[in-house]
Amino acid sequence: MHKATPTIGAVLNPFAYIADRWTPSPRTVRRAATAALLMSVAIIVTGGAVRLTGSGLGCDTWPKCTDDSLVVTQAQGFHGAIEFGNRMLTYVLSAAVGWFILAARSTKPWRQSLTKLGWAQFALVMGNAVLGGITVLTGLNPYSVAGHFLLATGLIAVTTVSWQRTREGDGAPRPRVPGPVRKLSWALIATTLVLIAAGTVVTGSGPHAGDKSEIKRMPFDWAATAHVHAVAAWLVCALAVAMWLALRVVDAPTDTRARARDLLIVLLAQGGIGYVQFFTELPELLVAAHMLGSCLVWIAVLRIALSLRERPVEQAEIPAQGDAQLSTV
Repeated sequence: MHKATPTIGAVLNPFAYIADRWTPSPRTVRRAATAALLMSVAIIVTGGAVRLTGSGLGCDTWPKCTDDSLVVTQAQGFHGAIEFGNRMLTYVLSAAVGWFILAARSTKPWRQSLTKLGWAQFALVMGNAVLGGITVLTGLNPYSVAGHFLLATGLIAVTTVSWQRTREGDGAPRPRVPGPVRKLSWALIATTLVLIAAGTVVTGSGPHAGDKSEIKRMPFDWAATAHVHAVAAWLVCALAVAMWLALRVVDAPTDTRARARDLLIVLLAQGGIGYVQFFTELPELLVAAHMLGSCLVWIAVLRIALSLRERPVEQAEIPAQGDAQLSTV
């Protein structure tokens, strides 16, 4: 009976069971957070490859690849392999998220805030997997495709916050810059979200439907939506410049000013790609690069906001002098 107890515990609560027997180093926890962040970007880029190669219905049903096969078949050819490969990458992403949850749960002392962030990642991955299935079953409905991308963007937000939290403590956040600068960062985040959402409308009304057959598109003029997207991009650029100047005026910490500089560099590259792809009729490679740039812009914006405050490591309470003397007796 006693020998079976550990096995029962492992089945009922595997994370607690492993946490009792493993203590990851802070470096391991940081690596787990980095893996989850990188995979959240990779799943967007490879998802774009599915759409840009016209492989969106390479596996024509879900959760199986065909009505009769769970995996891709030879008859489905190149497009089936691309679509199925992207589906398999979801399992790699899930493994990365699971590693982060396990590492966060096993830290000593247990960092419950990190664990909650890990489970938020898991919920977003599962939700997006279901939405991806709905996207296939509805024949690549452009609104479903847009929601699929926006959920993936939400996952990047959570993995970026998780990445930052592994590099700081669990103490109460302390501001590093004045209040108006922090409000400016919230305006930058909100405008960037508008920019990303506008980008999904450009995609939904544009020529890259994700499949070689006739796919219903959003009923908007593509050129007009592209111009709206460009206006939002210029507004983000203006706010980014304002943030860079504000941080210099208030003499913000060096690392915070570096985050603002990084954002300007990424925005410059992303804007260049955006205009080139517009005037060259959306070549697939440039569209893929623009999707990667979208992820990098979003990460850079979030890193600025996260650098405007700090969370110190909570120190254990120092015993009173009398207690310290008694402990040495």
